[in-house]
Amino acid sequence: MTAPAVLAARPSPVAALVGSLETLADPTRLRLLRLLERHELGVAALCDILQLPQSTVSRHLKVLSDQGWLASRSQGTTRLYRMKAEQDPAARRLWLLSRDQTDGWPTARQDQLRLGRRLSRPSPPAEAFFAGAAGQWDRLREEAYGRAFTQTSLLGLLPGDWVVADLGCGTGHAAAALSPHVARVVGVDQSGAMLKAARKRTAGLGNVELRQGRLEALPLEDQGCDGALLLLALTYVGEPAAALAEMARILRPGGRAVVVDLLRHDRDDFRRRMGQQGFGFDPEELKKMMKEAGLAQAVCRELPPEPGAKGPALLLATATGHKLRAEANSFRRSARGFKGARRSAPLLTKRRNTT
Repeated sequence: MTAPAVLAARPSPVAALVGSLETLADPTRLRLLRLLERHELGVAALCDILQLPQSTVSRHLKVLSDQGWLASRSQGTTRLYRMKAEQDPAARRLWLLSRDQTDGWPTARQDQLRLGRRLSRPSPPAEAFFAGAAGQWDRLREEAYGRAFTQTSLLGLLPGDWVVADLGCGTGHAAAALSPHVARVVGVDQSGAMLKAARKRTAGLGNVELRQGRLEALPLEDQGCDGALLLLALTYVGEPAAALAEMARILRPGGRAVVVDLLRHDRDDFRRRMGQQGFGFDPEELKKMMKEAGLAQAVCRELPPEPGAKGPALLLATATGHKLRAEANSFRRSARGFKGARRSAPLLTKRRNTT
């Protein structure tokens, strides 16, 4: 006599719902599902995109696989993962809601940028990393953001007769790179320690001048520069709008403004470790701020993250000095001179009345 078949107990709808809620309550699993819904990826690629260690990624992939969210297959020595097309209807509805509610999530946006870079370079070349010689600040900056953004931001600042302001010049990296290509570079930084490092780096470069000052109150004259550069500096400023207004003030009509900074993110641990005041900027937000500061023809775009860069993605914004803004500054200076002349007018009037 054969034993009766034992049917596996299926979880109740309530238990299945609770399980799905627990799965989607974890931010890392949400990030994984957003990526794997449309792409088949291996552990190494996911570690690169999420900027998480392999042990963490593998642990969450196992949870998602055990709960029926993911399918996987082997390709050589690599296991590729993808979100299952068929899901329990209740779980599917929860996922669609979760995906919709996280569309504006800065972390998900950063993941998409790194995914785009990964897909465009399936086999990126190994990056050599130069450590030690540039000092601690340079090492931190390169580990966080890579190096290519510096050259990208300099493309618009090459006319040989230009005077260029490097605002928030730090250790003088950009000022030294600009020096051979322009007539004069003026670096401004609030930190005495940074300026000391910049003086050491730019020693012997006769066309580089360094000044100490705040970005919200630059020690530079009106319309004295043909180009101005703000490189990873706005996130350190309490009033970025004021710094952009100062940038506009020092530019000649038609001069070039270049800003490189962090794309908006939500990594508070990174912000505190780097001593930054803000969480970066949305491209449209920065573009609007530049226009309101008096800059014209503002354009802003996201920069693809470099392989190995551990910090948030960056954005590049460019604009020009506004002719109307320059005329307004000239008018205000004339008005101040006129008011000064009027202060002495009563004395002249009295003299006329006494004769």
